[in-house]
Amino acid sequence: MEIIPCGSRPSRRAPASAFTGTVWQDPVIEAPEPALLKSNVVTFEPGARTAWHTHPMGQTLFVTAGMGRIQAWGGPIREIKAGDVVWIPPGEKHWHGAAPDNMMTHISMQEGHDGFVVEWLEHVTDEQYAGG
Repeated sequence: MEIIPCGSRPSRRAPASAFTGTVWQDPVIEAPEPALLKSNVVTFEPGARTAWHTHPMGQTLFVTAGMGRIQAWGGPIREIKAGDVVWIPPGEKHWHGAAPDNMMTHISMQEGHDGFVVEWLEHVTDEQYAGG
């Protein structure tokens, strides 16, 4: 058993290569092998979002605060808010982030496969984010 004390791992700013706007990540767990689980608390400032991406084993999001948006490639933009749980199937191209005027925090949970948990793709344009 391992207890990781609160505050023992610093928050990190999410990289501009995979995110638009200001996004903060706080690690929850990167379980040692043979476990596959990786999880972060992710906080998006208003209008901030991920780039398009996929996960080889899928992804679960649990929204803990605020309001956000999520979209699967070719689908409508959908609103998510505190208390919502989202399941994204393996390989589904998608993005998620805050609403234009509200912050959003979620816990992301995904499993690794062959050494990676995510494939980052192109950035979501302002027009795509706006629903155009």
